[in-house]
Amino acid sequence: MAVTRAMSSAAAHSLTDAQPVPFWLEDPGRPGAHPALAGDERCDLLVVGGGYSGLWTALLAKEREPGRDVVLIEGKEIGWAASGRNGGFCAASLTHGLGNGLARWPDEMPRLEKLGAANLDAIEAAVARYSLDCDFERTGEIDVATEPHQLDELHEMHEEAVGLGFEGLELLDGEAMRAEVDSPTFLGGLWDRRGVAMLHPAKLAWGLKRACLELGVRIYEHTPGLDLVSAGPGMVVRTPYGRIRARRVALGTNVFPSLVKRVRAYTVPVYDYALMTEPLSPAQLAAIGWKNRQGLGDSANQFHYFRITADHRILWGGYDAIYKYGGKVRAEYDDRPATYLKLAEHFFRCFPQLEGLRFSHAWGGAIDTCSRFSAFFGTAHGGKVAYAAGYTGLGVGATRFGADVMLDLLAGERTERTDLEMVRKKPLPFPPEPVAWAGIGITKWALARADANGGRRNLWLKAMDRAGLGFDS
Repeated sequence: MAVTRAMSSAAAHSLTDAQPVPFWLEDPGRPGAHPALAGDERCDLLVVGGGYSGLWTALLAKEREPGRDVVLIEGKEIGWAASGRNGGFCAASLTHGLGNGLARWPDEMPRLEKLGAANLDAIEAAVARYSLDCDFERTGEIDVATEPHQLDELHEMHEEAVGLGFEGLELLDGEAMRAEVDSPTFLGGLWDRRGVAMLHPAKLAWGLKRACLELGVRIYEHTPGLDLVSAGPGMVVRTPYGRIRARRVALGTNVFPSLVKRVRAYTVPVYDYALMTEPLSPAQLAAIGWKNRQGLGDSANQFHYFRITADHRILWGGYDAIYKYGGKVRAEYDDRPATYLKLAEHFFRCFPQLEGLRFSHAWGGAIDTCSRFSAFFGTAHGGKVAYAAGYTGLGVGATRFGADVMLDLLAGERTERTDLEMVRKKPLPFPPEPVAWAGIGITKWALARADANGGRRNLWLKAMDRAGLGFDS
């Protein structure tokens, strides 16, 4: 459906009061920052990065070995970057969805699905054990078809999953889908009932910070790691006002340039944007249903993700992933009114019965994308340093698994996790500029063409698939 001038004007008016800041980070319960490191420190394990990846690593390190001396440093404040800006979808999938996993590691998928389910269960258990007040709800997620070819793809995916013995997936026809959440654009869906939880992402990060402190982790905020050098049996990380000598180092810096420089070519930053509505009235809630509060995502290459919050707002994000030439991460890229307008237009196309609803917040942030769309892992400096990166927007849950992998690697242990081909092998690196910028731009254009042409992938996308660079937004 084409966007008319009246529809665009109505969408623009819905944004006039939107604050250009992440909704989650404005919570009044936001904790104060800990002081920066000044002087020298020593520890058994240094964790660099105060998002989910670093927080889970520090927490699990203390759970495995309570006497281990752990320090965590964060360049700004805990959870301020991707961990406090995302949609709050905590998925069991470690492979960015079943389709991506089957395309890359078909023989390992039963094991990867089992490990992912156990990882999500462990997150739920940690939420209870540490009293993490993060609005955790095991609602599942529905992949929604809005075009006939997407409905066919969901049926194929369901058939393949059932054939492999996967459980908990339910196909919904159009009537059943609209009984769950009512939109005239919905033709059907595939409901993963147990494999995804909804949560408040910033509260999860803040809760993990508290749990780490209670276990004895020393946390320094406003303390970026500037460089990393080997020093005898350990490592030294220099910071603006001091340095830290550690026996082992775990890097959870994700989208930001890795202190292991050879890792940098494996990720690029892609900017993702989201809107948050004002709270819905009882009448507005009744107009759309959504009683079971699942997360939703449409099935296009350039897709939207959306969910309902504890206070009955709707978060609506995705679709317009933006890559900036040179792959820089800059604060000015976090705000993009042109994308906000596009998202608002799409929102009211999906939910015309919510005409007049306004958006309270609009924001963006960088995601670390790699060429296989799921995390990769490795070590450096003779096994004294471990890293995990490339989560591509599905790190809310998978970062805990990545933390376990990093700790296994630092311990030199052979485990079920480290035996995985997914863990042992790297994705293809991105080419240098201007090739990366041109390639990503062509791919984004080709994906939009595929969405408009019944999902048919052109020669460029087929070549990317054959090269192991199959791409979606």
